[in-house]
Amino acid sequence: MREIERAGGKAAAHAGDVADAKSALMLAEAALSHFKRIDILVNNAAVRAEKPFEQMSYAGWRAVLDVTLDGAFHCSKACLPALKKNGGSIVNIGGMSAHIGSKHRVHVMTAKAGLVGFTRGLAHDLAADHITANCVVPGAIATARPATAARPAHHLTHGTITGERGKPEDVAATVAFLAGPGGRFITGQTIHVSGGAFLGS
Repeated sequence: MREIERAGGKAAAHAGDVADAKSALMLAEAALSHFKRIDILVNNAAVRAEKPFEQMSYAGWRAVLDVTLDGAFHCSKACLPALKKNGGSIVNIGGMSAHIGSKHRVHVMTAKAGLVGFTRGLAHDLAADHITANCVVPGAIATARPATAARPAHHLTHGTITGERGKPEDVAATVAFLAGPGGRFITGQTIHVSGGAFLGS
């Protein structure tokens, strides 16, 4: 937040549980109170646990879907009245494993694949309100991870064409384009930012 403000922007931070509809509504109301409008919603909350399916409990399954998929639903619903006023943009952040597969991520892949369908549905339902909806799917991105965190299995089998890992800025640039004036004629799309690690639709 301070980095944004140092660069001349405005920022506000509020904590909440997107898996809870009331909490998502509180977050939307806080944004409206601070900025007076909502033009862009980026649904990026996710749980990326790894567990073999035979050891997976229903509670563990739900914990992932509640945040990743239901969270996107709750936040989109909460922000919709404000987005409709100016014709805004919704960008859902997907996951490459949903498209190429990965061990021990049945719940994660299901939730992320669900976001693709959710995106397409939103694009149809919200087009009349001049709201675009797209899904951005990052590939192998060089982000800081705890020393104890295991590298996802699909990162070991799907390398980039460029031979380099992406940067968070690469993903952010795609999101900014889709949410900006240049992306107003793009909706319902799933765009992979993966350096060619995944080639397909």
